[in-house]
Amino acid sequence: QVQLVESGGGLVQAGGSLRLSCAASGRTLSTYTMGWFRQAPGKEREFVGTISWSSGRTRYADSVKGRFTTSRDNAKNTVYLQMNSLKPEDTAVYYCAASSLWGRVDPAGYPYWGQGTQVTVSS
Repeated sequence: QVQLVESGGGLVQAGGSLRLSCAASGRTLSTYTMGWFRQAPGKEREFVGTISWSSGRTRYADSVKGRFTTSRDNAKNTVYLQMNSLKPEDTAVYYCAASSLWGRVDPAGYPYWGQGTQVTVSS
């Protein structure tokens, strides 16, 4: 079992930055891949990025590449999503999730989810 708690969402103007945190607990976290997803009203949940706990390897959606960066602090069992140059279309509820498989971009590949945190970008 893996438990995830996100924090750090809020309201920001376009062009601004936010950093989301995802505190994880559970056994053998080092074997998991952590994913970030987002869901805007009326839209499907979409992949944002992912990071391997063990190697730090990352992968991003094209829509955020170059603007968002995910990282992890193994000592704190926390992963982060640094979001820069935010756009109004980035407005969504952001979720972190955990999977035992690397490279999955579909929500179905992640059995463990946090509660989500709202990010709103004003124009």
